Amino acid sequence: MGRLFYQGRAVLDVDDRTLAHLRVVMMNKLRRGESFMLHAPHRSAGTLSLWLSASTPLVLQFWGGRSPSLDQHLVEQMFDEANGPNGLTLHVGKTPSA
Repeated sequence: MGRLFYQGRAVLDVDDRTLAHLRVVMMNKLRRGESFMLHAPHRSAGTLSLWLSASTPLVLQFWGGRSPSLDQHLVEQMFDEANGPNGLTLHVGKTPSA
């Protein structure tokens, strides 16, 4: 189980595999200077909507001992959703298929 820290606070607990896919999407969008909205369920705060931009302090923490394998199709699907008008919705608890 990994963790996404947003603006210096621990915000989301996310399984390592999902977090690895999200890292690729965030890295590429923010490297291009493209901000986007990320919606994710939170265990005690309902659903959080986070505006991610190059100026947003983000830290991703992985707990697993090895890097999860990536599904290129899933990365592309997440990237397309992040580019859409509603942003990217994370479905925490659903592990991406191998």
